[in-house]
Amino acid sequence: MILLQVPALDTAASASAATGVAPQQSLQLIDLVAKGGWVMIPIAILFFAALYIIFERFFVIRAQTRVDEGFVDNVKDMVLQGNIKSAESFCRNQKTSVGRVFEKAVGRIGAPIREIESTIETVGQIELGRLERNMGYLGVIAGIAPMLGFIGTISGIIRIFYDISLSDNISVGIIAGGLYEKMITSGAGLIVGVIAYTGYHLLNMMVEKFTLRLEMNAFEFLEVLQKPTENVRVR
Repeated sequence: MILLQVPALDTAASASAATGVAPQQSLQLIDLVAKGGWVMIPIAILFFAALYIIFERFFVIRAQTRVDEGFVDNVKDMVLQGNIKSAESFCRNQKTSVGRVFEKAVGRIGAPIREIESTIETVGQIELGRLERNMGYLGVIAGIAPMLGFIGTISGIIRIFYDISLSDNISVGIIAGGLYEKMITSGAGLIVGVIAYTGYHLLNMMVEKFTLRLEMNAFEFLEVLQKPTENVRVR
């Protein structure tokens, strides 16, 4: 069988040589990245930075915006029973953004409703700032990465025509080969930009969902405080 296969291979090679068609070569991802040139280095840095920010913020937001079922109801019951200290301690033990907001709000019970509302708004803004930390970098990456890709492509095209001017060789193969190598940077930049852009908006959606839930919970809490009752005592 081996002896039969060798002539067959020789025949295929001879046929390829006779027709002038070279065997098709497959493109590997690593080879494409290497052909992109020096611009691929900052694009790669932006890629890993975007991934780090997306995953880090995702887990932080998911952990900090978690609200246990019945949390608000428990706080309202404690407040109605006059257990202000217990309500504060209960909120503090949550170790979440909602818990910290309600801890400060409960601590202001006895003050005018306007002051409690102002406290909730202020602490809520602080917690939102913590959740959105470093997310602005994703917007920067989404804008810079595609531009870096285009810079790499333009510089590559300039280099190609400069080489042509020196060699006086206008070959379609040379031009096409150089162009596909330099356009790799454009593709890579666009991919990184899309990842950063998508991650930024998905994280923003998570924050907005938490903001709506916090506003609803705060409204329910303030509604309880505004009801005339003898159980809510000033500390």
